[in-house]
Amino acid sequence: MLKGRCLIDPADFTREEFRELFDLAHQIVANPEKYSKSCEGKILATLFYEPSTRTRFSFEAAMLRLGGKVIGFSEPNSSSVAKGESVADTIRTIECYADIAVMRHPKEGAPRVASQYLTTMPLINAGDGGHQHPTQTLTDILTIERLKGSVENKTYGFCGDLKFGRTVHSLIKFLSNYEGVKFILISPEELRVPEYIREEVIRKKGIPFEEVQQIEPYMNQLDFLYMTRVQRERFFNEEDYIRLKDRFILDMEKMKYAREDTYILHPLPRVNEISIEVDKDPRAQYFAQAKNGMYVRMALILKLLGIY
Repeated sequence: MLKGRCLIDPADFTREEFRELFDLAHQIVANPEKYSKSCEGKILATLFYEPSTRTRFSFEAAMLRLGGKVIGFSEPNSSSVAKGESVADTIRTIECYADIAVMRHPKEGAPRVASQYLTTMPLINAGDGGHQHPTQTLTDILTIERLKGSVENKTYGFCGDLKFGRTVHSLIKFLSNYEGVKFILISPEELRVPEYIREEVIRKKGIPFEEVQQIEPYMNQLDFLYMTRVQRERFFNEEDYIRLKDRFILDMEKMKYAREDTYILHPLPRVNEISIEVDKDPRAQYFAQAKNGMYVRMALILKLLGIY
């Protein structure tokens, strides 16, 4: 039962609870009209302390398609945050007005702190710094299931910024709970996956993995290649960003090495790490992935509000 719960980290829900959530998401995809009035009279608050397109819009579209309403801010300087209001005071105020809230924050742990000041309102972490992005993980898993039926017994390649990429961290943690998964971690030395992910998640669970610095030799091993951008906003040194940002670019020449059933995912936004020419390849599934984000967030809202 997820009613009234917060989703801050993928570890907050059990595998069985996630299964219920994904089953509902698949049902919504098949018959969205059935759920179009489920949230009438409910209000979602979107608290975005960092810029966002897909996450914010998909949450807002999800609530609107469920028949609810949306309030919130997409620029913290348009709220009392600009006057120095704390996260604790902001979230306690929002609970007076909304039934459920979504928060994105540049500081790791901020949504967890906010959740400790709530009484009944569910809070969803929409990304906290370079830490976690659990609803992107839900989006990724729904996409994987729609493409291949199951997440088990698959080889997943992660390419690009694996150090600061919170979507990668969340997805690796989630997939590590399933049988038969293998990871190919493709990045420059400076952007390797953090030690705590490598040791506390991958090695601790005995998951086979390789850390490499080239894409081509491994393309034919992959069920999914998860591309990421090198994130300028996570760098303190502009020179380091410029040096690393074009290290891995997926183009049609590299796609020749991939199998016919190797799918390309990306949490977006992209800069230039996937060439536009790849978009026409049926194996490129990142825009379908973005749409799936709306469906899985519809399911999450319904579950946390106890409606389904």
